[in-house]
Amino acid sequence: MAKERFYGTGRRKKSIARVYLVPGTGKITVNKRDIDEYFGLETLKLIVRQPLAATQTADKFDVLVNVHGGGTTGQAGAIRHGISRALLQADNEYRPTLKAAGFLTRDPRMKERKKYGLKAARRAPQFSKR
Repeated sequence: MAKERFYGTGRRKKSIARVYLVPGTGKITVNKRDIDEYFGLETLKLIVRQPLAATQTADKFDVLVNVHGGGTTGQAGAIRHGISRALLQADNEYRPTLKAAGFLTRDPRMKERKKYGLKAARRAPQFSKR
């Protein structure tokens, strides 16, 4: 008997998360480590759990995540996006709740490119009169 697995890809900045939802007790595993071990900040753990809390499915699914690229905040956002997409595969009736909360929208904000003549995207070299 094959176990049901729901898949969702989440992206944020340079982070890409592959999320699998498996029926279970609510355990979240990120890169083969527990969520408490992977994310130090409580706010990041809260961001990851938001879609499950909004749909009252926190204790129905085990979440298995492979995430790479970017920093911790970007990774947490990518996981949230992936969980939301996977929940839609599990049950399409969650769509209005997730859409109203803004979890299905891919955050388009990216790092601005560095321009020539500048030290960074907008940072100009120090000005001196003499």
